[in-house]
Amino acid sequence: MTQLSDDFDCPAAVTDGAYWLPFSANRRMKANPVRRIMARAKGPYYYTEAGEELFDTLSGLWCTPLGHGHPRIVEALKTQAETLDYCTAFQVTNPVTVRLAGRIAERAPQGLNHVFFANSGSESVDTALKIALGYHRLRGEGNRFRMIGREKGYHGVGFGGMSVGGIVPNRKMFATAMIPGVDHLRHTHDPVHMAFSRGQPNWGADRADDLERLVALHDASTIAAVIVEPVQGSSGVIVPPVGYLQRLREICTRHGILLIFDEVITGFGRLGANFAAERFGVTPDMIVFAKAITNGVVPMGGVIVSDEIYNSFMTGPENAIEFCHGYTYSGHPLAAAVAHAVLDVMEEDAVLERVRALEPVLEEAVHTLRGLNLVSDIRNIGLTAAVDVVPVDGAPGARGLSIFEKGLESGLLLRCTGDTIAFGPPFISTPEQIYAMVDGVRRLIQAAD
Repeated sequence: MTQLSDDFDCPAAVTDGAYWLPFSANRRMKANPVRRIMARAKGPYYYTEAGEELFDTLSGLWCTPLGHGHPRIVEALKTQAETLDYCTAFQVTNPVTVRLAGRIAERAPQGLNHVFFANSGSESVDTALKIALGYHRLRGEGNRFRMIGREKGYHGVGFGGMSVGGIVPNRKMFATAMIPGVDHLRHTHDPVHMAFSRGQPNWGADRADDLERLVALHDASTIAAVIVEPVQGSSGVIVPPVGYLQRLREICTRHGILLIFDEVITGFGRLGANFAAERFGVTPDMIVFAKAITNGVVPMGGVIVSDEIYNSFMTGPENAIEFCHGYTYSGHPLAAAVAHAVLDVMEEDAVLERVRALEPVLEEAVHTLRGLNLVSDIRNIGLTAAVDVVPVDGAPGARGLSIFEKGLESGLLLRCTGDTIAFGPPFISTPEQIYAMVDGVRRLIQAAD
């Protein structure tokens, strides 16, 4: 039995407005929904309800790097649903989830050996912030309550993640509900010194010293944690300068501040390593993950924490709940089974090696856009890149939205944030598909000129 009747008119239902789309221009979509309705997907392609093929230029939303409909993942989901479809994580557990925690910890930097599961990046960020507060309280430093985020940072849409995030439109409507004691580092994107960088920019490591300014302002004894994305994704693939993350680590260590890496985008292969922490040679105290761990098939997220943090919680009466936090679906067995299949495929198909081989392909391809009249900057690292286009006078974001919509007409499902086109093609992409993707974007930019 199909889920939808044959006579269901999806475009009409979208226009009717019962479904309120997240992070979308709903009124604009309702005016012309036909090309935006995805009916199915396979490999690196989506197929619209009208049967048009769209190359998935951002792996869903950074979360389907192994492509859509992978047979091993589908089989794992089916088998687990028939075996154990749900198991509460409160006071009981199950083998598939327990084993997954160990496999994730094995891939994390040395010393990060414990995993707390959530269901999304947003939940995972808020979990990490809670862990930071609890850790300091347990150590007798409950006065450490401040959280330091970064301008242009994105850490989900929970109230904690929104507060430490630094993307203004995500914050302004909810300003009255921000958590107290949050401050922000300066962002690292300076086109004057970094424009058209390939990989990490050589300029800007001293931007990390902005943390010393905040320490002087607030006093280190009040700061619990610093949270940053190693590569800022939602604000347009902002790559850290050489030495920047190392300096942040040094400053945090010197002042007893926890360092949290939000690797919701960079975790599990996007930079050709299990985590950006490995790629950049910097070990944080916690790593937040989500998205690619299940290839987007079932929601899952989590926090990987150090032995020091975990052991600090394992104190007090043995019958006590050490951390009063968690979710109904934490460590869901369906998500865990899918994650096992993802890790199996990544190992057996040498996916990390494939990403490293495709990195120079994407780099060379995307930098061929330099010189187009509307292109103001290009950035790349791993299997991700971004192209900034010149905004329309008085209408920031309009050109990016227009390029997105024209992309649907030319076989590309693009991700445009404002006037930045972000790329994160699936790991299974071929060099030919990557070059074709960039050539398609070239034509769109030239047409927008």
